[in-house]
Amino acid sequence: MNPSRPSTANATTATTTAPEAQQTQEDREAQQTSPTSVSVLGLGLMGQALAAALVGAGHATTVWNRSPDKAADLVTQGATLAATARDATVASDVVIVCVTEYDAVRALAEPLADALRGRLLVNLTSGSSAQAREFAAWAAEHGVDYLDGAIMAIPPVVGTPHAFILYAGERSAYEAAEPALRALAPAGTTHLGADHGLSSLYDVALLGLMWGALNSFLHGAALLGTAGVPATEFAPFANQWLGSVTGFVSAYAAQIDAGAYPAEDAKIETHLATMHHLLHESEASGVDTALPRFVKALTDQAIAAGHGESSYAAMIEQFRKPTATPEPGA
Repeated sequence: MNPSRPSTANATTATTTAPEAQQTQEDREAQQTSPTSVSVLGLGLMGQALAAALVGAGHATTVWNRSPDKAADLVTQGATLAATARDATVASDVVIVCVTEYDAVRALAEPLADALRGRLLVNLTSGSSAQAREFAAWAAEHGVDYLDGAIMAIPPVVGTPHAFILYAGERSAYEAAEPALRALAPAGTTHLGADHGLSSLYDVALLGLMWGALNSFLHGAALLGTAGVPATEFAPFANQWLGSVTGFVSAYAAQIDAGAYPAEDAKIETHLATMHHLLHESEASGVDTALPRFVKALTDQAIAAGHGESSYAAMIEQFRKPTATPEPGA
């Protein structure tokens, strides 16, 4: 065989395989950009924002709400109003539910089990990780593909680059709906993993982070306010300081995963000494001391547990312990 020329068999393979590979790539690109039919059940402020983003992105969008008047603006924009939840369900490949609580989700979905079979149900209702996993089990029993999601955004932000929405469930289900899901959060759509409870856990973990930071800012503003410092003057310093704190987050995360807490910046004992200053200033200034007392109490416990020489990351060992339940009559 002349090595300079391919065999007929190889030539045939080359001429048939390349177009197939090209077609597969074209199909993949088309799937990522082609409109998806989506139904949105529940038209509170968030549900309306979700539906509006889908319509705006060119997806065939059907909406339903117990009070149909809430759909008026969406219909004007191009959405289709379904007369019943069942009609909305059968109209689309992807069904998004956004209502007040998980009990409302189940009350809505369970009578529609037959209509949901073979479709993808995306639940964007807040709840617990246990509720998400229980509902995922129900969906699996009824042949319903299921994603549980957490919206880390307010309604006006949905559909903008600032929106941030997290999803949990089978990767294949996420990929099937990804074109529509990205319409809701173009730059912030994330698949967390197959465990349906992850979205709820991330939701509360991030909200806890937000509340912790905001409460600390508000306490600081109250403290500085006793000296006549406006909150607007404090805010730039707070933002700059929070930016510095994010460096600790990444460093401490690595220590937490390694299970070792070398005091490369400062020991917990050093932090405690400064906490005394915060508590004293709060008391002397007449502002609420609950927050600094709580932080100091956790730090005292960490030192008592033998972590005084460790980095502040060792405080996680205190958070990993369940809160002690007071004895009756205590």
